[in-house]
Amino acid sequence: MDVTAWLRGLGLEQYAPAFRDNDVDGEMLPELTADDLISIGVTSVGHRRKLLAAIAALRVEPTRDLAQPAVSATSTPVSPPISEAERRQLTVMFCDLVDSTGLSVRLDPEDLRAVIGGYHRCVAAVIERSGGFVAKYMGDGVLAYFGYPRADEHDAERAVRAGLALVEAVGRLDTAARAPLQARVGIATGLVVVGDLIGEGEARERSVVGETPNLAARLQALAEPGTVVIAPGTQRLTSGLFDYEDLGPIAIRGLAAPVTASRVLRESGAESRFEALRAARTLLVGRDKELALLQRRWQQAKAGKGSIVLLSGEPGIGKSRLAQTLIDHLSAEPHTRLRLFCSPHYQDHALYPTITQLERAAGFRREDTANERLDKLEAVLAQATDDPGEAVPLLAALLSLPTGGRYRPLDLTPQRQKERTLRALVAQVEGLAARQPVLMLFEDAQWSDPTSLELAGLIADRVPVLPVLLIVTFRPEFAPPWTGRQHVISLALNRLAPRQRAELIAGITGGKALPEEIAAEIIDRTDGVPLFVEELTKAVLEAGTQRAAALSATPRTAASVPATLYASLVARLDRLGPVAKDIVQRGAVIGREFGYELLALTTGLATAQLCDALDPLVDSGLVFVRGTPPDAVYTFKHALVRDAAYETLLRSRRQELHARIIEVLEGQFADLVERQPDLLAHHCTEAGLIAKVDGVDDDRHNLDGGDARLRDDRPCGADNHHARPSVRKQV
Repeated sequence: MDVTAWLRGLGLEQYAPAFRDNDVDGEMLPELTADDLISIGVTSVGHRRKLLAAIAALRVEPTRDLAQPAVSATSTPVSPPISEAERRQLTVMFCDLVDSTGLSVRLDPEDLRAVIGGYHRCVAAVIERSGGFVAKYMGDGVLAYFGYPRADEHDAERAVRAGLALVEAVGRLDTAARAPLQARVGIATGLVVVGDLIGEGEARERSVVGETPNLAARLQALAEPGTVVIAPGTQRLTSGLFDYEDLGPIAIRGLAAPVTASRVLRESGAESRFEALRAARTLLVGRDKELALLQRRWQQAKAGKGSIVLLSGEPGIGKSRLAQTLIDHLSAEPHTRLRLFCSPHYQDHALYPTITQLERAAGFRREDTANERLDKLEAVLAQATDDPGEAVPLLAALLSLPTGGRYRPLDLTPQRQKERTLRALVAQVEGLAARQPVLMLFEDAQWSDPTSLELAGLIADRVPVLPVLLIVTFRPEFAPPWTGRQHVISLALNRLAPRQRAELIAGITGGKALPEEIAAEIIDRTDGVPLFVEELTKAVLEAGTQRAAALSATPRTAASVPATLYASLVARLDRLGPVAKDIVQRGAVIGREFGYELLALTTGLATAQLCDALDPLVDSGLVFVRGTPPDAVYTFKHALVRDAAYETLLRSRRQELHARIIEVLEGQFADLVERQPDLLAHHCTEAGLIAKVDGVDDDRHNLDGGDARLRDDRPCGADNHHARPSVRKQV
């Protein structure tokens, strides 16, 4: 086992050096105790509990068959239980080597073997570096998954970037073919069933079933050499991030209707992910006070009294939207704007946010020569100083730019070069601020690399005496090191109230009123997270009137969790590890709220085991807890998180779990079933026990004089959200 990969799968890769320094390898990992974790530096209680739960899973998890494709350290290491398949939204990539038949005619078999081997290694390296999972080699073809065995909130984007990178990398290979190789790529995103082990021995693999892999394969076959062609579903998820050529409707064998495919040309010039993905911006709702505070701080900064605003909030709460609104308000004012974006894919890449900011500011183009890029870098640095000569070689080295004979080679130790580079970057900010006020945004600091945090700290020290407003955005799990200073203010964004959610829905629909029950459903299920409101409303509008009407009655339709949110929600579930994820899925079957006692009876786990699995759920923020076991009641933080957890289960598995809940309710909660027959009817319906449902309906008819209806016929225990307190307390 790759311990670093295992830690990355838990979202705790920052402990990899400590594990390595203490000789903790795959063999020793299952033996670690809480005291061991403390001794190697895991001081966070939440992190220790998360690690201990995952370690416990290793002790009971079946040994992986060595014939099963291994997961690389750069992809996603935490595999689901061997026997469990899942329903998932998956991005599937097919890559093919062009004219392999011609190569087989021209080359000796041994030379062809070397060519194919080099091609396979190149493709696998690019896919794994991009976070994909190489599922199968098929002669000169490669099948890869993005979103399995662990989801990531940017799976579709990562797949497209990988496709562009690998057609370029394959073209640069130096092989026995003595001519440039070419690859072509097809990518599609959609619902599949993935995870079943099929085949024996070396042919054993994790299968994926559904329309998506077939569509990806067809698109690959239609792609021109050296190009990447994607399906409409992938294009919708990455729109704005890339430039595309619309290929128009294409007839695909086996599909009833033509598919509108797109050829990916290049990355777009969008400055930020928010700008790219939210090109059609919705009305900013419920943030008037926060925006006014930022504007006051900007006025103070213009007067020479700089400050730092630490802007925190959960994913989708509107941090980037608020920052963008401030930028829009300042568009007519003279100022300099610096935006640094941290990325979850580059946390090990020192100063990645600064590198990309410099490249954007300089206007680097793919076709630029090294000399042209150096000219552009000099021009950018000259905006902050009349003598950029000292900074140019340092920052050119940071950007991997050769300086030729223009500047003397750097003759510095790595540490000394780092110190001087950071000093040069701080001087750039100071120089820009000397000319006009600076608005600096450091976004998604929870994904920052250590050197970027060090640079931000150095800039933070200088901000009070500069006309600079520094806004740092981050998720709640990040602990900024600059709190407590006089010039630092913390601003946490809260969820929108129901009235504000309704206002946002109206803004998205253009004032067109949705049916009252559908609008109420969106307001209820989105829990005040603006992104959830926006995406679920758009999903309803795109689905049309008929399917929109179905949303209220059956939330777990295909539109239950919008595709744009699915990956980010499932990614949070996957990070829990297999044991805790199984528990959260079981809880989702019970409902938005689930009691410890019912969960314990349905799982059959001992108290200590169940608590070890539940604690990471609470620590992750996915569920809230009231009380202590056995009287504890757990509530999903978001209804859509509950829906996502439920939707990953196969239909047969859902029915099995609902049937188990029925068994426990009838055996242990007879008084509750008598008072709440609709609760039993709901689980009978979902378990497919139609005859039993009819019996419950008859009982309810007798009890309620024939006028009773299900209190809430929504699946997955959404009923618990509306159930009487007695139901929620006991179940």
